[in-house]
Amino acid sequence: MIEQIYILPILLFSVIIHEVAHGYMALRLGDPTAKLLGRLTLNPLPHIDPIGSIFIPLFSLLTAGSVFIAWAKPVPVSAGNFSRPRRDDVLVSIVGPGSNIVLAFICSIVVIILSAATSALTTGQSPLIVSGVEFLLKMFYGGIYLNIILAVFNLIPVPPLDGSHVLAAFLPARLALKYRSIGFAGILLLIFLMRIPVVSGTFHTIVDGMFTPFSVLISLFV
Repeated sequence: MIEQIYILPILLFSVIIHEVAHGYMALRLGDPTAKLLGRLTLNPLPHIDPIGSIFIPLFSLLTAGSVFIAWAKPVPVSAGNFSRPRRDDVLVSIVGPGSNIVLAFICSIVVIILSAATSALTTGQSPLIVSGVEFLLKMFYGGIYLNIILAVFNLIPVPPLDGSHVLAAFLPARLALKYRSIGFAGILLLIFLMRIPVVSGTFHTIVDGMFTPFSVLISLFV
């Protein structure tokens, strides 16, 4: 739905933060690859994947009315630079979904502030200002749910998602290598699995459960 276009700015920002978080954690653990390639920046241009950041989200928004999947260019990581490759790879992987949970909390705080601002607007206020505040309120409220979706989705243990790195750390080295070699084909598998009602239902149940604390936080102040 074209009226749902407000979600795209927060979507782009969220997937960029997700990738930058990976890069910063890798840097802290001894791998400067992302930094050397200019990927530790909030400038969207180095991160945008034409398919995953623009076409797929826009297509799903216009056809289904919601965004199911989106991604930025993965931040390059050289595990050979880590002192403890398996442990450090897990840390780098989980910090991405973790950043989305932090963003969901930040969006909740912004929603509380904007809701107070909306209540303070007078009836004679400029329509442009009112529309701007309402747009931001919808965007950040949608950003809560969106970031929870991104966090949960990326923790699914199917390559190349972050959850697959966590699972691979517990597999024998040879099996882990074969498992991770699935690569981008895993995305096609996920798209198929999400069409199965029990899988999509479980996914959304988890997302809704994680959304509840944020909803409660907002209700305490709004």
